[in-house]
Amino acid sequence: MHLRSDNFANDQPIPAEFAFGKRGDPVALSDNRSPQLAWKDAPPATRSFVLTCIDPDVPSRGDDVNQADRTVPADLPRVEFVHWLMANIPVECGELAAGSCSDGLTARGKHAPFGPPGSVQGVNDYTSWFAGDAAMGGDYLGYDGPCPPWNDALLHHYHFKIHALDVAALPLVKGFSLAELRTAMAGHVLAEAELVGTYSLNPAVAG
Repeated sequence: MHLRSDNFANDQPIPAEFAFGKRGDPVALSDNRSPQLAWKDAPPATRSFVLTCIDPDVPSRGDDVNQADRTVPADLPRVEFVHWLMANIPVECGELAAGSCSDGLTARGKHAPFGPPGSVQGVNDYTSWFAGDAAMGGDYLGYDGPCPPWNDALLHHYHFKIHALDVAALPLVKGFSLAELRTAMAGHVLAEAELVGTYSLNPAVAG
């Protein structure tokens, strides 16, 4: 299988229009558009697709995150941050246009994000990030783009991955988690393809 985007090449920077945050003073909200994605060469037995976007470079501790005159060290242990989960994408679908699944910021999260007919989307980790915030707290479904700490010394990598499955639908409901998705997919993945984009809000970090 092969996964590509017209908006960025593998291991290259993601343009700011596809991010949740962009460089400002020190950060500003961005356009939060979902990128164009296209995939091909799935195995003949494929009956549906799953799309995920995960950043594995998120600080495991928040002590220094977005703190003036402090830096998140590059050698700090890192954890995953989910940016997009979509299951039950019909086998006939091989492309998502730019902006088709997210085209702006939605305070408190998108509750009915657009997707191909029959698809279902899970929650991303802005749900936990904004928990308790009166203005932004809520359930964030679908795609919400990069917004790494603006003082992080590490370049973040966003792993867009398409999974070809041998079933037409997984038993998932709107708002499922990454753990629920991984459990449901187990034993059904025929092939996978990955596209990695980079992003940073730190002017001292390339990308």
